[in-house]
Amino acid sequence: MDIDVLVAEIGSTTTVVNAFRGLDSDSPEFFGQGQAPTSVLDGDVRIGLQEAIDDLSRQKGIDSIHYDHMLATSSAAGGLKMTVHGLVYDMTARAAREAALGAGGIIHYITAGRLRRTDLQRIKDVKPNLILIAGGVDYGERDTAVYNAEMIRSLGLTTPVIYAGNVENQDEMRLIFDEESGQKLYIVENVYPRIDDLNVEPARKVIQNAFEDHITNAPGMEHVRDMVDGPIIPTPGAVMECTRVLHECLGNVVTLDVGGATTDVHSVTEESEQIARILIQPEPKAKRTVEGDLGVYVNMKNIVETIGMEKLREELPDLDLDRIMEEYKAIPKNEEEKRFVERLTLEAVLTSVERHAGKIRYIYGPSGRSTVAEGKDLTQVKYIIGTGGALTRLPGRLEILKKIAKSNETGLLLFPTKKASILIDNDYIMASLGVLSKTHKSGAVKLLEKSLGISFPKKPAREKSKKPIYQAELDHLRAEQLEKKRQDEEMQKHLAEHGWVLIDGEYKPIEKKE
Repeated sequence: MDIDVLVAEIGSTTTVVNAFRGLDSDSPEFFGQGQAPTSVLDGDVRIGLQEAIDDLSRQKGIDSIHYDHMLATSSAAGGLKMTVHGLVYDMTARAAREAALGAGGIIHYITAGRLRRTDLQRIKDVKPNLILIAGGVDYGERDTAVYNAEMIRSLGLTTPVIYAGNVENQDEMRLIFDEESGQKLYIVENVYPRIDDLNVEPARKVIQNAFEDHITNAPGMEHVRDMVDGPIIPTPGAVMECTRVLHECLGNVVTLDVGGATTDVHSVTEESEQIARILIQPEPKAKRTVEGDLGVYVNMKNIVETIGMEKLREELPDLDLDRIMEEYKAIPKNEEEKRFVERLTLEAVLTSVERHAGKIRYIYGPSGRSTVAEGKDLTQVKYIIGTGGALTRLPGRLEILKKIAKSNETGLLLFPTKKASILIDNDYIMASLGVLSKTHKSGAVKLLEKSLGISFPKKPAREKSKKPIYQAELDHLRAEQLEKKRQDEEMQKHLAEHGWVLIDGEYKPIEKKE
């Protein structure tokens, strides 16, 4: 059987291959899926890849599969382990963190300021695949990033380094991470070039390229290029790539990926003009958060503890929860286990969205109460997408996602509204289509339509045309001035009725004529 492209998802325990045909036609086909245990820890990734291909052949009743190209996503061997080092946590360190997460990285350690001995030991213990150094706006503070680079060089690691800090330090970085260092250096634009200016996209792309360059050096992955001739990107990064494609087709979107070990939220959306005006910190257009404590299998007990066992028994009175928790093995086998996992999934969804989304809060000062917004604004989201095992296979997946908007009881959370439509990745192929979009974008878009059960608009969806930021601000100031003038006139009229008049900026009693 001839196949255009195989996309392998090399997980920590399971390797899945998805086969696609007719990618350049008007109706590309998702041919099928095979899987096998991942063999990276056995020393050769090719064993698991071939067994997954053989499994697909058996399912389809064919002797063999011949493919033109193979692409891959990988979270094997711990995925893309990173450490991130910046100057100020809420500024450069946060910007670097957003870039790393957006690329599909798993951040094991973040520091702000100068590295201490304990920080250096932690970096050695983590054994990261990539180290990201930032710090200082362009033409601002220089010393911290240079000091941190020298300390990291002194560790004698061979880990690649990405520098995304003050542009003035780039030559210094080249001298520190020279050929003798044994560490490949990638230099990219500053992730925080000016105050309140996030510039994470260049770093995100370089992080994925660096991952692809060095994944072949990971134990057990040395021969991956014998079979995979196309892009290799981190699996979470592939889901984000697919979410970006969806944004091009549908407008503002958020994707929820509930898995056995983690729950990831990927949003590609712009904030409303009203929220942008009171936002106290910038947010990236494309944002990913990963919740390592919200997996519905590995972290099952943690979610149960969050809900509360007593409350869970009240909500599911007819289930023997102790027995179910003892017997449950990753994939629910019967109706009782499905109901139990649906409740865990609901908790994972609501908690992860609350952590991902921003909120409105009040600040009290000398001039009274001010309203500010912080975090990611999801109020403009048009579509909520469900992927991952739980949200593509559980019977109650649609109802779970509909409860996101309903859970915003106070109205102070910047959640998607009830107007947002729910879509499900029915074929469970978003990660594969994310990497496939790098080589066959048109085919990936058509396959997305089939998996989501929707026809995309012929032209990319456009948000309502916005005025330039400066014009919106001028209009806002003008509206404030008119409102203040109206209030002043009302106040003067009210006081005049009670015998007071404004003279030289002060209210004085009206003198009565004799």
